Amino acid sequence: MEHLPVEVIGNILSWLGGARDVVIASATCRKWREACRKHLHTLSFNSNDWPIYRDLTTSRLEILITQTIFQTTGLQGLSIMMDDVDEFSASTVIAWLMYTRETLRRLFYNVRTTPNVNILEICGRQKLEMLVLAHNSITGVEPNFQRFPCLKSLSLSYISISALDLNLLLTACPKIETLELVNPEIAMSDAQVTVELSSPTLKSIYVEAISLDKFILEADSIERLHLKDCVLELFELIGKGTLKHFKIDDVSVIHLDIGETADNLEIIDVSNFTIIWPKFYQMISRSSKLRRLRLWDVVFDDEDEIVDLETIAVCFPQLSNLSLSYDLRDGVLHYGLQGSSHLDNVLVLELGWTAINDLFSHWVEGLLKRCPNLKKLVIYGVISEAKTHEECQMLANFTSSIVQLMRKYLHVEVQFEYE
Repeated sequence: MEHLPVEVIGNILSWLGGARDVVIASATCRKWREACRKHLHTLSFNSNDWPIYRDLTTSRLEILITQTIFQTTGLQGLSIMMDDVDEFSASTVIAWLMYTRETLRRLFYNVRTTPNVNILEICGRQKLEMLVLAHNSITGVEPNFQRFPCLKSLSLSYISISALDLNLLLTACPKIETLELVNPEIAMSDAQVTVELSSPTLKSIYVEAISLDKFILEADSIERLHLKDCVLELFELIGKGTLKHFKIDDVSVIHLDIGETADNLEIIDVSNFTIIWPKFYQMISRSSKLRRLRLWDVVFDDEDEIVDLETIAVCFPQLSNLSLSYDLRDGVLHYGLQGSSHLDNVLVLELGWTAINDLFSHWVEGLLKRCPNLKKLVIYGVISEAKTHEECQMLANFTSSIVQLMRKYLHVEVQFEYE
């Protein structure tokens, strides 16, 4: 170990991450203390890493963090995530940020202070490439003075911000590629809650737990869009057909528009969603490059609507992964077996039920016949704690039928996932 260059030791200590572990390791010898002081580039203070953080007084915790940070030079990554700790002194936190801001590339910040610390004002115009903020408020964004010329990734969780400031913040990040919004508190002056965001460089956006009347996103370079646990009247994506990955999970939306050109879509993942299939199908029907399609616990707005395998096979010839959940309502089977076209490129098939019946195994068999080159079959099921004798018998019959069926498909790997 004594032959290791001090720069390499600094890299090793940086991979530890947790400040307590770094301090303990740096006590090994003088060389390691020097590595910690001059070559440590990542440091993390997280209340979940060490329970003692919660037992210390706020002033004592401030002193520990201050001493540790001020013994380093050239930190590139700083994480201060204090979920269960009382409010810190704003002046102390400002001192941490002022000391490190010129070298920081990544900042993870979840600290409550009195008064609120303006991160944008302190860290703007620096070299920050990644910013993760939680449980703070952002007001009065000035794009001309609070610019983030190098920022590529921005995450805002439980942040209070106005719709105007949110868009201005994106404007202040001319190189931004990734945006995460988790349960933001959007301050609005009008009765209608509308968010309009525009960025020519944005490639990926994740939105969770947001409730709005209108959400309009203008992003000419967007490739990934993920909406989760949202309530929206209207969501509109304005772009140039660059979207490749579209995921929507447990979202209530009346009008959904992801743009007229979905030609480059490669992944569509829809779950826990009420869908108007003709309109949705019109949006995705030209996605001939689609490789993964997942329709899980999807409720069709019109009871007469069905999606058949023929439609899927013809429209998505390059499909390699197909995931469907069994749904039989009023005698109508969605994802029916009509037609004769094969899914020649499907290698992985995921099938599941919420309420099993005798027809499920026949449906599985029908799908297997349509996928001649299948390599893996995964069956998902829901099993309640209390089961009647009839339910147990049905599960047993299903198991027997699958065993018999898979004797015909010995080349296919079978996996069961029950919850």
